[in-house]
Amino acid sequence: MQQVMLICRPGFESEAGQELMDQASEKGVFGYFQPERNSGQVRFTVSGTETAEVLMSRLALHGLVFTRDWFVVVGECELPAKDRVGAVVSFLREIDWQGDRCARVEVRLPENNDDKDLGNFARKWVAPLSRGLREAGLLMADAKAPASARLEVLLGDFGAAIVGYSLEGNRSPFPDGILRLRLPASAPSRSALKLEEAWKVFLPSERWLEYLGGGKKAVDLGAAPGGWTWQLVQQGMLVSAVDNGPMNPELMATGHVEHVVADGYSWQPKRAVDWMVCDIIDKPQRTAKLAVEWLGSRRCRYAVFNLKLPMKKRYEEWLVCRDIIVRGLEEAGLNYTLKARHLYHDREEITCFIERLE
Repeated sequence: MQQVMLICRPGFESEAGQELMDQASEKGVFGYFQPERNSGQVRFTVSGTETAEVLMSRLALHGLVFTRDWFVVVGECELPAKDRVGAVVSFLREIDWQGDRCARVEVRLPENNDDKDLGNFARKWVAPLSRGLREAGLLMADAKAPASARLEVLLGDFGAAIVGYSLEGNRSPFPDGILRLRLPASAPSRSALKLEEAWKVFLPSERWLEYLGGGKKAVDLGAAPGGWTWQLVQQGMLVSAVDNGPMNPELMATGHVEHVVADGYSWQPKRAVDWMVCDIIDKPQRTAKLAVEWLGSRRCRYAVFNLKLPMKKRYEEWLVCRDIIVRGLEEAGLNYTLKARHLYHDREEITCFIERLE
C-alpha cells in the first residue's frame, strides 16, 4: 500500500485530503484519503500503479494550501518499552531500507500532543536514534552529506511510530511545517504574527530588501488596532491605516502612520502604493474581489490578505475565491504570482499573497 502522510492544522483534515486528491488527479495520480478527525494528520492512499513518491515528485508542497508538510509512509513500527532504537533498526532492515538515501532523521509529534513526557522523550531520543541508525548502516555516516531524502519518525505515543521519508526540496523548511514566532511586546495585537509569517513563507529570504526595504508605501485596510501596520512600520514603510476604529497610540506616535477613518472596502488612495494588506473579517468572496480591484487597477504591486472561510465547505469556498482572483486578474491583463497557505497563525482563514509582475 502506497501512502502519503499529510500534516495540517487539526480540524482541517478533510480540506487537506480533498485538495490533494483533486491536485493529484490533475497529475494523473488517483487515490483516496483517510482523515483522523482533529489529529492534524491525513493518510492519502495512492491507487493504481503509481507510487507515493511519484505523486510527491509531480506535486509541489508550496502549491498546496491546507497541507503544512508531508512524507511518504513506509510503515508502522511497534516500540517496546525497552530498546526502541533497536525496534526501529529491525523494522527498517525488514523492509530492506537503503541507508545511502538519508543523512538525517527527524522525530515528529502531532501538533496537538499534550503529553509532556512524550515531548521530552522525542527531543532526547533523536540523538541515540540517529547514532543507532548510523551504526547499523541505515543512515549516511555524515549527517551533513547531501541526501535526496530525510527519514521521518512520527510518534503518536510511546508504543508505536509511523516511519517514512520526505524529499529534499519538496518539504517544509520549518519543523512539522510550523513557523513559530515570538510576539514583541511593542506589537499592538497578535495579528502582527500573521503578516510576519506570511512574509517568511511567501517571500524568498534573499529578496527581502527588494520586497520590503527602501522606504516603501503601504495601505492597511481594516487596520485597527494596528498589528499589521506595526509590521509595515518595522520595515520602514509609510502606512495609510484605514479603519473606523481607533489605532494604537504608541504606533501613531512613530510618525510613519496616517490614520484614515474610513471603510476599508470603499476607500481608495490618491496615488499607487507598493503594498496593500487586508485582514478584515468579512465574506471571503468580497475580500477576493477587493484584491482583484486593487491589483487590476494598479493601485498596488504587492498584496497580502486573509480570506475568512466559513465553517462549512471551507475548501469549496477557497476554490470559488481562487477562481474570482484568477479570472479577475486575467481579465485585467496582469501577469502575476499567486500564493496561498493556511498559516500556523491563521485560524479559520487562509492567507494569500499576490505580486503584480512588471
